[in-house]
Amino acid sequence: MHSESLSAPESLVAELRRELIKFQRESPAPSATAALFREDEVLWAESIGLADVESGREATPDSQYAIASITKTFIARAILLLREEGELSLDDPLGAHVPEAAREGVTIRRALAHASGVQREPPGEVWESLNMPDRETLLRTLGDAEQVLEPGRQWHYSNLVYALLGEVVARLAGMPAEQFVEEGILRPLGLERTTWGPGANAATGYFVDRFADIAVPEPVVDKKAVAPAGALWSTVGDLARWGAFLMEREEMHAVQVMADEDWLLGWGLGLMLHRRGERLFAGHDGGTVGHASFLTYARREKVGTVLLTNTENPSMSFDAVALTDRAAETLQLEPEPWQPGDPVPPELEGVLGIWWGEGSDWWFEWREGSLEARRPGRRVLTRTLFQKEAEDVYRTVSGREQGELLRIVRNESGQPVKLYWATYPFTRTAAPLGR
Repeated sequence: MHSESLSAPESLVAELRRELIKFQRESPAPSATAALFREDEVLWAESIGLADVESGREATPDSQYAIASITKTFIARAILLLREEGELSLDDPLGAHVPEAAREGVTIRRALAHASGVQREPPGEVWESLNMPDRETLLRTLGDAEQVLEPGRQWHYSNLVYALLGEVVARLAGMPAEQFVEEGILRPLGLERTTWGPGANAATGYFVDRFADIAVPEPVVDKKAVAPAGALWSTVGDLARWGAFLMEREEMHAVQVMADEDWLLGWGLGLMLHRRGERLFAGHDGGTVGHASFLTYARREKVGTVLLTNTENPSMSFDAVALTDRAAETLQLEPEPWQPGDPVPPELEGVLGIWWGEGSDWWFEWREGSLEARRPGRRVLTRTLFQKEAEDVYRTVSGREQGELLRIVRNESGQPVKLYWATYPFTRTAAPLGR
């Protein structure tokens, strides 16, 4: 057993250790490695078992595992980087960038959210032969891939579509998607232990017999053209850093499609979105030949967990979200103490205070250097903030009515007498609309 960075509460560490041991025993798995992180700080990391059974090499928090479909989060980020460079729009048809993949209604956005309706895997029995298609074969056989659902109708997971998103990256970046991810994401973020394929101190993958204490070594599958869907290897430390980075990518967490009828699991742009009670989580998990992986975090509490193991059939009773939920409950952030801030800009004098719209009172305030609107007594998920765009014109940049304009109307003496927010009138006293 190897542990590092014990700076979390002892009671929480003890609970996480018990869960890790339980997971490793019940799976059963040759090894299991886990980490707890808050923002970009690893609070705890621990390994149990053997990274390689034949040699007796023990797992450590620096052991590298195949992270399988967590790779998709890196490809999603690569697509967004290209969007930021003006190379594509998320609502472009997939076929606009890969003509061989042209299908009506299949857009980049729907591909990222697994709402394209395209079949799950490349044509052929690739998970029996373990012979993945190369780029030429993948593109040549796309006509054999079924459109199993109408695009946008519902969630349907597709490794094939993420392979095609990798092709989008390659064509727009002028280099293989793997190289673009290395140069544009891994190196800038210092993810030195995240590699395409196994690197130093990599854990051997195993198939574990359910009815005997036998672990059979599994091969490392060359994913070839399907690499963008799940060929990265990483460590708990690197994935903790990656999770902290993903937490701050607001757009990736916008719900694109629900994946279950109970609305407990949705999908953003390359991210799994979970709800447990009042708490929201995001991340991704993965499974491939000989390995399984889990990355989950709570954005509001800025807390997350990572668990990696070297068997593809781990305990089905393990709940990564529940583990992160317990950590988030224990490590809730204390509110920042209030302190005086910047003075109110002269143009907002007379604007602050209570304004009424549709019979409801809204409080317009100057907080932490921004104009803000809120409903007193209401639970706030995202602060409603405004940014000045022109004289007496502000743009809503977060929260309710994001993107809409706020206009200030003044009387002859220059005093604010009315606001128009998203075209709705707001006055100093409550009044019915149309009066």
